[in-house]
Amino acid sequence: MNITNNKQTTILIIEDNSSLIRGLKDAFVAKGYKVIVALDGETGVQLALTEQPDLVLLDIMLPKKNGFEVCYEIREAEREFPIIMLTAKNQEQDIVRGLNLGADDYVTKPFSIVELLARANAFLRRKQTQSHFQFDDIEVNFTSNTVTRAKQPVKLTPKEYGLLCYFIKKEGRALTRDNILNAVWNSTILTTSRSVDRCITTLRKKIEKEPSKPKYIHSIQGVGYKFISG
Repeated sequence: MNITNNKQTTILIIEDNSSLIRGLKDAFVAKGYKVIVALDGETGVQLALTEQPDLVLLDIMLPKKNGFEVCYEIREAEREFPIIMLTAKNQEQDIVRGLNLGADDYVTKPFSIVELLARANAFLRRKQTQSHFQFDDIEVNFTSNTVTRAKQPVKLTPKEYGLLCYFIKKEGRALTRDNILNAVWNSTILTTSRSVDRCITTLRKKIEKEPSKPKYIHSIQGVGYKFISG
């Protein structure tokens, strides 16, 4: 699916590889987007805060400030636009570190431009309703804090409901167990990553038609989980 053309949408590319920049810029410009580029992390932070892009593509290995520092400073400034990290390091620890700092997704080099466009498309097209969210035959009503499946009530514990709401809010984003713990449990006392896994297991049993082959809550090996509604 192509990204819907919208000339007001801006992509910020923070990358120091000129060949990769050309390829990425050409791909996004061809879809009708404005593209701005930063060749180092320091400039990247400045542009992210002043230009208010709709999405950031962020390399990890950068001059002046690395991608982790850039991501941290953007989130510390309370900017919420999606950040997709680009890295040549196919190492779980780097991926997890980036996600814990506030990145929303990642791709490892070399990657397919088509795949990256699809991931960007998912973030740029996403819209959330204020009062409810529906996927397949499941409806979440944020006003009444209730969940139904085929119009029948689904009994969720407060943590299961909080987890589902967090997944919906962060749909399509790769989330580490620490992300989830901090957002849903809001405490590290007597809670561990196993608490997240157990809650996800019970939530899957209540919303997935085949919990052993989940359609909505996907496991990401070595990283955590991702929610996809359809």
